Amino acid sequence: MNARTLLPLMALLGLGFSGATTNAQPAPPPDPINGVLGYSDGQQLYENICQGCHMPGGKGAVGAGAYPAFVDNPRLASADYMAATILNGRSNMPSFSEPAIWTAWYPPTWLTDTQVANVVNYIRSHFGNHYSDAITPEQVKALRPAEPAEATN
Repeated sequence: MNARTLLPLMALLGLGFSGATTNAQPAPPPDPINGVLGYSDGQQLYENICQGCHMPGGKGAVGAGAYPAFVDNPRLASADYMAATILNGRSNMPSFSEPAIWTAWYPPTWLTDTQVANVVNYIRSHFGNHYSDAITPEQVKALRPAEPAEATN
């Protein structure tokens, strides 16, 4: 591929190249409620992030890894346990905390305190679960790691 075809492709993908000049401004910081995804609805977060592994209906899966079911899961009695798992990751589940350093060329998916609280509350009140003690964004914030981790691909 020559420069004549490579440069438009790089522009289409939003990739720069050494020596290029641009008038681009830095992206504004993400919304503190809706984050990089632009929404904070618990069901929407589950459907777009969680159900790929935990399956529609929260049934869980076994295959390339073990993804626990949310259906009548007694571990969900602790909202802190769920929020800490989302923030820190567990086994083959990635962390959804904002990383300090990105090691991939694309930005990682990370969730705000409100998004974590909303998806935890959604899961704990669906899939046969009836936990009514909701976690708040402030409680999620207190569970965040002191230092953001380095993101990996």
